[in-house]
Amino acid sequence: MGIDKDRTEGAMSNAKGKIKEAAGNLTGDEKLKTEGKADQVKGKVQNAVGGVKDALKGK
Repeated sequence: MGIDKDRTEGAMSNAKGKIKEAAGNLTGDEKLKTEGKADQVKGKVQNAVGGVKDALKGK
């Protein structure tokens, strides 16, 4: 039994969001910073959905 793909994709979105947010902070680009924060939220939600799927598979 492997990890649900939503968890993997969620972790990648979260990481990408952190990079965008950091780049936005460094350059003063508010749009990029906001996009980064949104990607992080999306990634955390997707990761949570994957965690629920994994838990249901374990039953």
